[in-house]
Amino acid sequence: MIGLIINPIAGMGGKVALKGTDGVVEEAVKRGARPIAQDLVRLFLSELSQYEEVEKVKFLTGPGPLGENVLREFNFPYEVIRHREIGFREVEGIELPDTTPEDTKELARRMIGKVELLLFAGGDGTARDVVEAVDERLPILGIPTGVKMYSGVFATSPEDAAKLLVEFLRGRAGLEEREVRDIDEEAYRHDEVKARTYGKALVPVVETLVQGSKEGIPLDEEAELEAIAETVAEEILENDGIYFLGSGSTIKRIKDLLGIDGTLLGVDVVEVKDGGARLLVKDATEKDLLRFVDRNPKIVVTVIGGLNFLFGRGNQQFSAEVLRGVPKENILVVATPSKIAGGVVRVYTGDSEVDERLRGYIRVRLSPWMERMVKVV
Repeated sequence: MIGLIINPIAGMGGKVALKGTDGVVEEAVKRGARPIAQDLVRLFLSELSQYEEVEKVKFLTGPGPLGENVLREFNFPYEVIRHREIGFREVEGIELPDTTPEDTKELARRMIGKVELLLFAGGDGTARDVVEAVDERLPILGIPTGVKMYSGVFATSPEDAAKLLVEFLRGRAGLEEREVRDIDEEAYRHDEVKARTYGKALVPVVETLVQGSKEGIPLDEEAELEAIAETVAEEILENDGIYFLGSGSTIKRIKDLLGIDGTLLGVDVVEVKDGGARLLVKDATEKDLLRFVDRNPKIVVTVIGGLNFLFGRGNQQFSAEVLRGVPKENILVVATPSKIAGGVVRVYTGDSEVDERLRGYIRVRLSPWMERMVKVV
């Protein structure tokens, strides 16, 4: 028996620049967000359906949007824990369930002793709820459907979560203790990073299928990072055009050197003309970026240390639709050597065609005078 709990509102704040969904789901809908968690779980189940081992899989799940609705579409046997009746409310024409973190915790507690592995679909907040309920009494694995996902308990994609479950069923995935981390989303929305470790979990691990935890920049690389930022800022000012400047402290240095009031944790749209930079959109949403894709923009991003993600973690404004309109050669990656020590960087947009176009190799600026071709997977 395998447990499956879906946080149905997870990830809705990503494309609309809310950095998360905790407490702001109605605002996310008003900005144009739509539920995505169940769609990503469908990708997980579709991948899982391709393996012979599915004959061994029976799910224990929650009612309605907490798992039942998606499993009903597939051929997997399942049982439902009907801990309560789930209600709905309508916001801007979108039907939202009245689920809360308590639903996740209650379902997780009821699965202890009944399942071999608990899969949950959500982000870091959902991971916190699951760990609070089960501690290390039950192995867990996150299907990434949130915005940040900085904890080390997530598969690298929904499809990889299916592959990892198969390896777990084959007895080829060893259990490791991994950290569950989260940040204060309200502070995060105001460009403050207040992160902490909330607990540890037992996670089935197969190399390349599970991500690590987000890491900071080593102190001995700070000076080099400043030099890279200065060089990149100078090069940007020498080339007129539209720039989408991504999130993170690495890119924030570049924004500061360009003389714009950019965000630390969001994406900003900047126009460079005649040696000067002008901020067009601060903390842009996916819709904002789409307004400029026909102007041949350049994207400047960094790699999330520890996670090794270029797109798909914390910057969902760079959606598949946006990236489809930007040539790969227009993407400039800036990173310190420690961020690419593993030799690869990852992308996941949920669109296999866009992801495939980005795969291969990409040029990464490592210092004012050095670049390296790094594999994108």
